[in-house]
Amino acid sequence: MSDDPTRVLLVDDHELIRSGLSTVFELEDDMTIVGTAATVGDAVTAYDQYVPDVVVSDLQLPDGTGLDLIRAVRKRSDSTGLVVLTMHAGDEQIFAAMEAGASGFVGKDAPSSEVVRAARHAAVAPRSFVCSRLGPAMMRRTGSASTRLSDREHEVLLLLADGLGASAISEQLYMSESTAKSHIARIYQKLGVSNRAQALVTAMRIGLLSSVRPTDR
Repeated sequence: MSDDPTRVLLVDDHELIRSGLSTVFELEDDMTIVGTAATVGDAVTAYDQYVPDVVVSDLQLPDGTGLDLIRAVRKRSDSTGLVVLTMHAGDEQIFAAMEAGASGFVGKDAPSSEVVRAARHAAVAPRSFVCSRLGPAMMRRTGSASTRLSDREHEVLLLLADGLGASAISEQLYMSESTAKSHIARIYQKLGVSNRAQALVTAMRIGLLSSVRPTDR
C-alpha cells in the first residue's frame, strides 16, 4: 500500500469555501490539495492536468452542476473518488448523486471531519456510495407502494446477493432470461441505483438484506 498522500481536487465557486476546505485537508497527514476550481469547465481541465485521487465538488456551479462534473470524470475513470458537498441535501439530490456515480454525499452543514472521512472512503472505495442521510431517504422512498419490492423481486434480489446473473436467476426461478432482466431493472429503479453493487449496498442499508456472501462470480 502506498504511503503517498491522497491527492484532492476541490471544486466550489466560493473562494472562502475553497480556502477553508484547503486548510482542513492540508492539516491531514494523509491528504494534499493538488488543485482547485470554481466551474465545471475549469474542474475538468484541472482533473486532466492533475489526475487527482479524489474530487470534492459543490453541487451548484456557475456553468453547470457537480453532477455534470461527476459524469465527466466517470467517463475518464472508475477509480477516482467523487464527493458531492452541497447546501441542497434533499432526497432527490442524494439519489441523483448516487446515480451519477458519486462516491459520497455530504451536506455543507456537516462538520469538516465528515468531509474528510468521505474523501478517505472515496479514495479506497470510489464506486461504493456513502451518505449519512441515505438510510432515511431510502426509507422514505421505499415507504410508498410504488417503490416496495414485490415478493418475486425480493427473490431475485436474494439471488443477486448470492452472485447470480440474469441467466442463472432465470434458471433458478424457472423464468425466461428477459423476464429476469426485467425484474432486475425494476429492482434497480425502485432502489434508485444503477448497478448490482449499489443495489446490494442500498438493500442492506434499508434492511432488505441482512448480509451479502463473498463471491467470485
